[in-house]
Amino acid sequence: MLEAGISAPPFTLADQDANEVSLGDYGGQWVLLWWYPKAATPG
Repeated sequence: MLEAGISAPPFTLADQDANEVSLGDYGGQWVLLWWYPKAATPG
């Protein structure tokens, strides 16, 4: 679990078009990470 002010670890994920995107691609820039923890679950 990350806490406020802690840098995110390096990672690579697929975007909406299935292209790989790495956090390192945005070095020196502000990045906003947004996700829905229950997005793919019923209910």
